[in-house]
Amino acid sequence: MLKKTILACAAITVALACTRESLPQQKPVPDDTVVSGELLVRFSPETAQILHSSGICKSGSTSIDKVMDALAGCTVERVFPVNPRTEETAVREGLDLWYVVRFDENSMDRRALASKLSALGEVSRVENNRTLKRAYSGRSVPFSATKAAESYLEYQWNLLNTGDLRESKFIAGADVNVAGAWEMCSGSPDIIVAVLDEGVDYTHPELAPNMWVNEGEIFRSHEDNDGNGYAGDYYGYNFSRSTGVISTDDINDTGHGTHVAGVISATNDGEGLASIAGGSKGKQGVRIMSCQIFSGNYAGTVLDEVRAIKYAADNGAVILQCSWGYTSGAANPYDWMPMYADDDSWKTDNMLEAKALDYFIHNAGSPDGVIEGGIAVFAAGNESAPSAGYPGAYPDFVSVAATAGDFTPAIYTNYGTGTTISAPGGDQDYYYDWGTGSDKGAIGCILSTLPKSISESGYGYMEGTSMACPHVSGVVALGLSYAASLRRHFKAEEVIGLLYSSARSIETDWDTDKPKYYYKYVADLGENHFNSIDLNGYKGKMGAGQVDAYAFLKAIEGSGVQMSFPNVLLTAGRDATYVPARYFRDGENLTYTVKIERGEIASCRTEGSRIVFTPGKAGQTAATITASNGTAFNFVITVRDSEGQGWL
Repeated sequence: MLKKTILACAAITVALACTRESLPQQKPVPDDTVVSGELLVRFSPETAQILHSSGICKSGSTSIDKVMDALAGCTVERVFPVNPRTEETAVREGLDLWYVVRFDENSMDRRALASKLSALGEVSRVENNRTLKRAYSGRSVPFSATKAAESYLEYQWNLLNTGDLRESKFIAGADVNVAGAWEMCSGSPDIIVAVLDEGVDYTHPELAPNMWVNEGEIFRSHEDNDGNGYAGDYYGYNFSRSTGVISTDDINDTGHGTHVAGVISATNDGEGLASIAGGSKGKQGVRIMSCQIFSGNYAGTVLDEVRAIKYAADNGAVILQCSWGYTSGAANPYDWMPMYADDDSWKTDNMLEAKALDYFIHNAGSPDGVIEGGIAVFAAGNESAPSAGYPGAYPDFVSVAATAGDFTPAIYTNYGTGTTISAPGGDQDYYYDWGTGSDKGAIGCILSTLPKSISESGYGYMEGTSMACPHVSGVVALGLSYAASLRRHFKAEEVIGLLYSSARSIETDWDTDKPKYYYKYVADLGENHFNSIDLNGYKGKMGAGQVDAYAFLKAIEGSGVQMSFPNVLLTAGRDATYVPARYFRDGENLTYTVKIERGEIASCRTEGSRIVFTPGKAGQTAATITASNGTAFNFVITVRDSEGQGWL
């Protein structure tokens, strides 16, 4: 279970002087998205400290008493549980100030409570907790596998499009151009992708070898064995149910998280499916961390989302895979409930969500690793709207539109403002002239992994910008894997820039002299609702073009900076372990010698492929590490007496 700090608010008071931040004007949020009986509240640092502590007695402070009076009958819980390894960063980013306030809405009006809290000087923000919108319908078409050892790459036009599946509606090369990239790199377990979605089936034979595992945790444990604030988080965490058990077996689960994961990192062993960054036979690919925010009919909430985002950053993920968001503000109001239309309206309404995403993009990764910062990849949305949905439409994030197997925009995809890149997402209604019944048009969708409870073969087709999204996440992961092999270091914004600059122009492949024809909802309604879209309306509005894995890896090859062995920070009484191979080209095949100038400050020993540094007395010393190929790096070892705020 999630470690909680829940207090009866009315009993806690103390004397403090507080200052008030201005509250931005907030637009109404549709009631059907609001979670009943919950508010997300940002308190002043002093008040948050009190709420986080237990055993505080009354002090008679009028200002704090007003806060506690307002919270009478409520419980409060810190939004982000304490993780000792990252608490200093969380405090610096102000995430420790956010609490979820729970109350009985039958006896307490939500709007009245929000208004009362907003008027208090010790409260700087009040937001509704609300449900998220999945960027997919959940429909899948099972794939009938014939032989277990057979390769199904011929059906994966999204990875290798030969143009042979269906003459005019498939164009050779209308894929992510990964074949040439595989000759350069197939993936690396050093790169972790957090899949914020339904649960990922960690038992699936195509996914099990590439699942991220929390080595400090115990599978299905009810205890928080590694002290990160979450109990039993072995393959990730089920934020939708507040448990370490990742689930895919609810009767209403669609298998979407498993499908997304298969696009990114199903094992590339020549049998079954191929994936973008799943490694090669005998070699592990990028790792998948399952951050479950949807379960069955349960629609994930902002609270689940922001916890998952911070968890991903704190536990080593550098890519957020997000096939969800809010309905485009430009969506047709007859069919949809339009939400945010511009950056300001989204950020004004969603401070906590924005803060959590900021935390990820600024604090994931490492200044000593492949990437400093994190990359959040979102689906653009499926409302056929001329503007992407938020949060993906915000400039700091990658927002992915969907294409068919001939480079044309998928008939459902959002495009235009906020859209930054495109990728294959499938287009079932466009491929209406293939198959029958529920299979009709399935060949034009994306084939990937599914739990066997949903598809007996373990495979099936899905479509949507939610399927385009993992293609981009997979290509970014593959590029970072290649950077790791080259020992190149990048900042996150550099990687995003290379992703866009290496994208393939697709508009020249469109026949804009005639519309793109399709039958709407062909699998359900048959060929009865004939429609068309004018491709001219999409010109210049599909982002930078289609993601191109080979071109992206070539761009990585000539960019970034060479890694060097990092400075070492030690705390008295605590060893630190480093893997030198990560910093030397072809480092796995080298041996290493470390020379430390002042032996009273620190010492080291070799344990297999690792070097373990042991602190001595407080201070600093110069050191040098030399590889067997003659390459050497100078670095500094710093020893401090206890945990503190940064370096000595």
